[in-house]
Order: sequence, then C-alpha cells, then structure tokens
Amino acid sequence: MSVETKIHALAVVDPAAKLGVGVTVGPFCTIGPNVELGDHSELISHVALAGKTKIGAGARIFPFASIGHIPQDLKFKGEDSVLEIGSNCMIREGVTMNPGTEGGGLVTHVGDNSTFLASSHVAHDCHVGNNVIFSNNVMLAGHCHVGDYAILGGGAAVHQFCRIGAHAFIGGLSGVENDVIPYGIALGNRAHLAGLNMVGLKRRGFSREAIQDIRRAYRLLFAEEGTLQERIEDVAGDFATDPIVSEIIEFLRAAGNRSICTPRDSKEG
Repeated sequence: MSVETKIHALAVVDPAAKLGVGVTVGPFCTIGPNVELGDHSELISHVALAGKTKIGAGARIFPFASIGHIPQDLKFKGEDSVLEIGSNCMIREGVTMNPGTEGGGLVTHVGDNSTFLASSHVAHDCHVGNNVIFSNNVMLAGHCHVGDYAILGGGAAVHQFCRIGAHAFIGGLSGVENDVIPYGIALGNRAHLAGLNMVGLKRRGFSREAIQDIRRAYRLLFAEEGTLQERIEDVAGDFATDPIVSEIIEFLRAAGNRSICTPRDSKEG
C-alpha cells in the first residue's frame, strides 16, 4: 500500500490539518485546520471536512459528504465540540455528520468498520457503535445511541434520544420513536417491535441453543401477564447466567428518555 499522500491540485487543505500517510484527497475537497484524517484514507472528490473532526485510518468518503460542520441545533452557540469517527468507515455520497453540543456532552462518536450509504445523517451528540450499517436516507436525530452491528433500513427516521440496541434491525421507512431492544426488529410508522433479528443472529454465528434461549426470553418479556417491569425481573432470574439475555435485560433496565418499543399486541407495563 502506498505511503505517499496525494492531494489534488484543486483541493483546499488547511496547512494545520493533520493527514496520515497514504492519504488521497481528490479534486474540490476542503479540509479545515482542526481535522485529523487517518492513514490510507481516501476522499473521492467534493468532500467537506470541518470542525474538530478526527477520522480513523482507512476511511473512504464519497462526493458531497459534509463531515464535522456545526450541529443542526438552534441551541448551539459555538461551543468547542468534536466529531470522532473510527477506522475503516465507508461514507457515501451526501452523508452528513455533525459534532456534539454542550447539552449532549460535546461529542458525537462513530465506531469502526461502519457503513453510511448515500444521504444518511448522524446528528449531534449521537453515539454509533462498530460494524453498523445505515442504508440510504437514514435520519438519526440528536442524542441517539446505536449499538454494534445494528442495521437501519433505507429512509428510517429515529427520534432524538432513542436507543437502538446491538444487532437490532430497523426496517426501511420506519419511524422509530422508542428504544429498540438488542437483537430486535422494528418496523412501521410508528415502529413496533416485530420479533427478533433471526437472520442477523444466524449470519453472525450465534449457536442454535443461544438463539432458542433468546426466543424464549423474548416471548416471556413480551407476554401479556403482569407489567413489563415484573417480566423483566422474572426473565433476569430465569436467565441469570445467559450473557445474551442479560444484555437485553441491562438495556431494558437502563431506561432512557424514550419508552420501549413493544409488539403491537403487547401490554406495556
């Protein structure tokens, strides 16, 4: 792999920007003074990097992506905030990602090995995990958390402060206004919990026994008897040694600003 950094004559790179080895900057790209771009990253063309933005090694960023410009939050008053993006991320055409705000901890964070397809958006103060996929036109509002390996289908819109659990799947064009449990599937407008992400579990090598345990726990958690809180405690006791079910229980116990996304025929407690 080449270690030579190549900057097209029609690109504008501030001398204070920090570029790693083997970086390629295509025509009509702009890079601001507080940007750090990791080794062997590539900006195809017309990419705008601004603000205090740090991008890990191996990034590929496509035309008209806007990364690190000020948050789309009317409360933002110019506070010193950052955008952190991990290694080996693919950021396609027209993607927008904004730094944090004072009201959300001043940091927006994106993990490693994630893919953001055309025109998807990561708003201020979001925390996105590793190996996540945003399909085209996904809209993530401010202060959201998305767990590792989550997949969001095209046109999905996620309400501010929502949590999307690890390995969850959000169907295309879904309007998500509540927290989605790890390993769950959410569909529709407004989105409801439609079961477990069985395809994802199988693709990622979960054993048949592990999948059966998750299915049993899911049925108990969203049964009609008792309140949701009572069912959480029952399942926590029955599956105390199961790390996967424990992950779901911890997610449910760590209540956020939003309610829990439940099945349409489930009684909320």
